[in-house]
Amino acid sequence: MTPQKTTPRRGAKTRTGSGAPMVEGSAWHTRVAADAPVLEVEDLEISTTAAPTQVIVSGVDLSLRPSEILALVGESGSGKTTVALAVLGHFREGLHRTAGSVTLHASTLVDPVEMTALDREVRRGLRGSRVAYIPQDPASSLNPSMRVGEQIREVLDIHAYGDDDAARAERVRDVLREVGLPDDDAYQRRWPHQLSGGQQQRIGIAMAFAMHPDVLVLDEPTTGLDVTTQALVLDTVRDLTIKHRVAALYITHDLAVVNEIADRVMVMQRGEVVEVGPVEQVLHDPQHPYSRTLIAAVPDLAGRNKIWEFEQRRRAGEFDPAEADDEPAESTANEPGTGGKEARVEVNEPARTTEAAHDDGVTLSIEDLRVAYGSNKVLKGIDLELQPAQTTLLLGESGSGKTTMARSIAGLNANWTGTIRHRGEALERSTRRRAAQQRKAIQYVFQSPYSSLNPRRTLEQSLSVPLEMTGEMTARQRRERVGDALDAVRLGREFARRRPGDLSGGERQRAAIARALVNMPEVLVCDEITSALDVSVQASIIDLLVRLREERGMTMLFVTHNIALARHIASRVAVLQQGVIVDEGTTEEILTNPTADYTKELLENAPDL
Repeated sequence: MTPQKTTPRRGAKTRTGSGAPMVEGSAWHTRVAADAPVLEVEDLEISTTAAPTQVIVSGVDLSLRPSEILALVGESGSGKTTVALAVLGHFREGLHRTAGSVTLHASTLVDPVEMTALDREVRRGLRGSRVAYIPQDPASSLNPSMRVGEQIREVLDIHAYGDDDAARAERVRDVLREVGLPDDDAYQRRWPHQLSGGQQQRIGIAMAFAMHPDVLVLDEPTTGLDVTTQALVLDTVRDLTIKHRVAALYITHDLAVVNEIADRVMVMQRGEVVEVGPVEQVLHDPQHPYSRTLIAAVPDLAGRNKIWEFEQRRRAGEFDPAEADDEPAESTANEPGTGGKEARVEVNEPARTTEAAHDDGVTLSIEDLRVAYGSNKVLKGIDLELQPAQTTLLLGESGSGKTTMARSIAGLNANWTGTIRHRGEALERSTRRRAAQQRKAIQYVFQSPYSSLNPRRTLEQSLSVPLEMTGEMTARQRRERVGDALDAVRLGREFARRRPGDLSGGERQRAAIARALVNMPEVLVCDEITSALDVSVQASIIDLLVRLREERGMTMLFVTHNIALARHIASRVAVLQQGVIVDEGTTEEILTNPTADYTKELLENAPDL
């Protein structure tokens, strides 16, 4: 059977109440407010079990009604996932509830139940049937050794759905159609690795909705997805939530996504709720300084939020006067995408694209780059030039070949044909066969900082490795260069003795960038380095990269699936689809007059405030 079509995202949304204030007569009020809550959390407090006891979450109150989506937002460490797991009656090792309650009013139960006080077996029976969970990584909810149809069927078997096998088989088909996937036997026999990331996530959604739950907890389910796939997943969640009258708690740090899907927003900071209200109120008229900080960090297609100035604005106390530095902030900031320091951007004006003032030729040129694994052609003849002191955004969905291309440029993938030239000189396929100066000139920043930082080593030890490999410096010179790199990424030399486990996610990513900087590269290849970061941390990293490019004149290739970052960091954009560049030009050209249908689709599906 053909997959069910999902609701268009722009201009034809069928969901009522998204972003609407909760007032008499509104669609949200009509649909939800008259219903009694299906879940109530009252004065919840969660603390560590080890002495000295530390309160992690304090005084959290929330309620969920059928067909409602409540977005729980905040930075990493704010406590939002801890609260979400408490809804399931689960606490991470070392944590426990010290006050408050989590009450479930399930449709199949005669009386309400306290989720955190239930017998273990009873609680397990409610999970998956009355309270369902969708994790951030679909792979963590799918068994790689089971076919996808069997995995959905397993949920039904565990919770004894229906009267017989025929009823369960039919429910598997029903829920596959509901999430927009084929329901035939051939599709059900597929393995998880044979599906795309978006298909895997929709299988996870099918498993969550299989038992018609009362409450659904979604923990960052679209973080690693491209905007088109994200749009399909959000549409699926939204439509099924309303259709089956499910109360949903949506955990995210992406406020643009919140604007697309949620009815209400709850903002958490350091374990406490600092603001709660309808989407329209919280996102467009925030009352708390922390809410204003988060919203100021959201990248937008028009570039009005100017996140390349985020740190400067925060230091100036624009969002919270209490955070203002003693030092006066600069009055303006350089545009992202340009090499000239005289460029300025007015409020509400997208960053203009100009050539670098000291452009003396192409830094890196790629000609007929091809990569194939057997019959699978990943890259199909890529031609691209990277200009001095400019950033090119390499945009594409999962599986388009972005990372393969980036790794080929850096010499981390040797299975390519074609020509890659640095300053006119052809590069060998592998870093092992490249000259030392060529290896130093092109540096790679991984998506996960743990890929370049040894958790057992201090930052000084990890950052010294590239310098030790060249053998050109004394130990004292290496320490000085490492200190300079840590200063450049605004960590400071005092971080040299720390290990990755002592750092926050943003600090780890800054340390990974510092490791790439120690060799003073000409070209910096950044592979999805902000995809898993909070919006404020992402803004800080974008701010950092723009300033590093200006200060050091580096050429950057910024690989991402987030088209909203384009005007905030790049002067040029290359759009990759199924191994082919389908659009390439200045940022302004691509965003205002795209030629490829795929680029138009990306722009159409990009979430925005």
